Amino acid sequence: MIAVYPGSFDPITLGHLDIIERGCRLFEWVIVAVARNPNKTPLFTVQQRLNQIKTCTQHLTNLELDTFDTLTVTYATKRKAQVLLRGLRVLSDFEYELQMAHTNHSLSPQIETVFLATSNEYSFLSSSLVKEIAKFGGSATHLVPENVAIELEECFTKTPPSVLIPPPTAPMPPAD
Repeated sequence: MIAVYPGSFDPITLGHLDIIERGCRLFEWVIVAVARNPNKTPLFTVQQRLNQIKTCTQHLTNLELDTFDTLTVTYATKRKAQVLLRGLRVLSDFEYELQMAHTNHSLSPQIETVFLATSNEYSFLSSSLVKEIAKFGGSATHLVPENVAIELEECFTKTPPSVLIPPPTAPMPPAD
């Protein structure tokens, strides 16, 4: 059985990697499909994201990396996949993912969505959070694969975040 794990992976986190590894144990073949979304401005190019994923998944023998710029179910049908693999972190993820699963099923009833609950240690983790930490000089080494941590650091040491300057405050009136 072929499963597609779609996402932006900007960047891949240890939570994503957890889902990929567990998916590879469950399915004969897993395709990690990096979305090309023209409505988003990613930190890393699609090619950089593919390289990041390739580096940290070399140990998996039933994994393929690809990109797509269509509806997810259109891509999955083209690849003859029977399953869309999705990770769930918190309750708010479930609401959105369930909506997407029902929508995808209405478009392509032969493709099922399988949810994997993220391991506890990654339940708070998102790519957006990782980028924000790195942008402001924090270490993301415990949140992303080593190769990605290095690239994040390189990215943000080239372009440091703008300094937040508080607005001037009115002088205090003299005490009586």
